[in-house]
Amino acid sequence: MSRSLETDLYAPVKRFLEGQGYEVKAEVAGADVVGLRPDDPDPVIVELKLGMNLTLVQQGVRRQSITDWVYLAVPTQRGRKALAAHIGLCRRLGLGLLTVRLRDGHVEAHCDPGPYAPRPSKERRGRLLKEFAAREGDPNIGGTNRVKLVTAYRQDALRCAAHLRGAGPSRGAEVARATGVPRATAIMRDDYYGWFEKVSRGVYGLSPRGESEVPLSGAEGQVAVSE
Repeated sequence: MSRSLETDLYAPVKRFLEGQGYEVKAEVAGADVVGLRPDDPDPVIVELKLGMNLTLVQQGVRRQSITDWVYLAVPTQRGRKALAAHIGLCRRLGLGLLTVRLRDGHVEAHCDPGPYAPRPSKERRGRLLKEFAAREGDPNIGGTNRVKLVTAYRQDALRCAAHLRGAGPSRGAEVARATGVPRATAIMRDDYYGWFEKVSRGVYGLSPRGESEVPLSGAEGQVAVSE
């Protein structure tokens, strides 16, 4: 199979624009693709790349000094999450996004250029503020990647496990009072980390996994399991 080139994107994009009434020319004053309609003084510019990257985005932003109608075009790629992120970025920057299916030249427009109108998520903001308030201290290091994180939930689970290590099997209400963790019963019942086991109705103890993974001191940030 031959390696794809940026030039492979040109013909499909040109046909796509011509189908909308544009006259299309390539490599005009540094722009990969330029389209003009007879009755419209504003050109459409399309920048081509084999993948979304910072260089492509910077090119698109620079072209916005010429026209409001700037698109980025990349080959169709797998992964709905990545595509959604690309669309979100383009919308935030006021850029359009096209994808080109190289096997048959099909072009799909995912968003058009336009002013960005963000819609704040009260739910996500609430989750962030709740986690910030509930987390004790600052047990993580900003900028870490693929590293086990200590969350407020994890800290509460540690407190419950540390209590059970010292007191033995206990009722959820007793653990809640002793640790100051109101959701102690739910944490032990749901057993997200595999540290707890049900001994009898309403009574929980440490599982073998909890005995081995929860530090003797219950110190934050030392448990081997991440949330």
